[in-house]
Amino acid sequence: MPWAAVAAGVAQAPETLEARLTALVRQERFIRAAGVETWPDGTVTACYQFIHALYHEVVYARVSAGHRVRLHQQIGVRKEAGYGGQARQVAAELAVHFVRGHDAGRAVTYLYHAGENALRRSAYQEAITHLTMGLEMLETLPETAARAQQELDLRMALGPALMVTKGTVVPEVEQTYARAWALSQQIGETPQRFPALRGLWRLYQDRGELARAQALGTQLLQLAQRTAVPTELLTAHGALGYTWYFLGNYSAAQRYCTQGIALIDPVQQRAQAFHYGGVADGVICLVVAANTLWCLGFPTQAVQRSQDAMALAQGLDHPWSLANAQLFAARLHTHRREASVVQAQVEALLPLTTAQGAPHFVGFGTCLRGWALAMQGQDTVGLEQMRQGLATVLAGGNVLSSSFCLVLLAEAVGYAGHVDEGLRLLAEALTVMEARGRGDMLAEAYRLQGELLLRQAVPDAAQAEVCFQQALTVARRQQAKSWELRAATSLSRLWQCQGKRAAAYDLLAPVYGWFTEGFDTPTSGRPRRCWQR
Repeated sequence: MPWAAVAAGVAQAPETLEARLTALVRQERFIRAAGVETWPDGTVTACYQFIHALYHEVVYARVSAGHRVRLHQQIGVRKEAGYGGQARQVAAELAVHFVRGHDAGRAVTYLYHAGENALRRSAYQEAITHLTMGLEMLETLPETAARAQQELDLRMALGPALMVTKGTVVPEVEQTYARAWALSQQIGETPQRFPALRGLWRLYQDRGELARAQALGTQLLQLAQRTAVPTELLTAHGALGYTWYFLGNYSAAQRYCTQGIALIDPVQQRAQAFHYGGVADGVICLVVAANTLWCLGFPTQAVQRSQDAMALAQGLDHPWSLANAQLFAARLHTHRREASVVQAQVEALLPLTTAQGAPHFVGFGTCLRGWALAMQGQDTVGLEQMRQGLATVLAGGNVLSSSFCLVLLAEAVGYAGHVDEGLRLLAEALTVMEARGRGDMLAEAYRLQGELLLRQAVPDAAQAEVCFQQALTVARRQQAKSWELRAATSLSRLWQCQGKRAAAYDLLAPVYGWFTEGFDTPTSGRPRRCWQR
């Protein structure tokens, strides 16, 4: 504690207090010197600290409650004055003094700034503590327009921290952004209106309520077009690209992502990540564009977009943007059937997300790592990790990720010989996808269903062909050439086994001939043997 602040609290001349503190230090009683501070107002003050926390507790307990309140208030006011316009730098310390000094107005202000400071350091749990306390203190203040604005500020700062640490779909996130949206409408024209709506979009997107997410994305774009702020236009285009990707409308997704990518300003991206749930929207546009390009039949361009996303995220020095780039890169390479690349991406992702306490990233990443191991022949450990990861994702309620994990697990268990379990998992995934209008993995789920039907003890070739035809129908409707090629490959193999070689060639050749890149990537997972003898 700097003696200049302490002097204000005990109403003693600074030189008198300093002499007494120096004497205690020399006697090695209770306190020790802790350097010197120079405050922005020019105050130069020696600092002291208790030798042991127990001394602090004993001394603090001996001060009467009323006196403690006055000391904290006076110390806080003195240090606030000493820092002046730079008081935000020591917001956490000032917040403690004003909370304990029963100065709710100042306490709320500095708790908010302390939360912002923690967010900038990606210290999300610390931010949640400050901001939640700020909301609690705010309830003691009269209901005014200023209080409504303060609550909106606190909730908009709290939302991103909750998304990272608890997941995007938990009730706390919904309550935070729903209240923020209501406050923004109550206040009127306010800069927080757009990010509040964006938070709600992300909530419904990850819940798999895609129709609602698409409507909110359209509303976001309308707001952005009204203000013509480039960062908001980027956010809105990225949101719609993201939603249309999961709806399976890849052309629309690519169109919106391309428009968003043209608006990326690397200098502004870290600020966007700070405001919008821990991810820079430029990174979102790039990773969604990468996965969309693969679906549309451009696997090499997809990798380049993914690398662009990684480079942007690394340049921002922002951990959650990088985590998203790594997660979507791993997703892309599952499509490309490059298990070793998936494993490498996830191995880089998991230490960061585990240390920061991000259960969704950990669960999804663990599932992807398990898939990579299983595809490389390590079925036992791979399946165990996939089930563990899926359980974590399901517990978090993220429907988008859980459906993807179900399809991957169905593939892995089926190839490992657990065909009935694989078919059950696919039926579960297809039920969710069809109920939610989910399109991004629909063709692959039908194709895998056909593959597993052929791996049964008694193969069901007729029903497998129906599944392959369904996969083709979905892929063609989506103009998804990569999914179409994969489905056509499975069906042509079936027809070859049935002796229909000409039909198999006529089906596969035009699809394969359409491609101009990506010839070094496999079209499917572990190949099956011909089911007929």
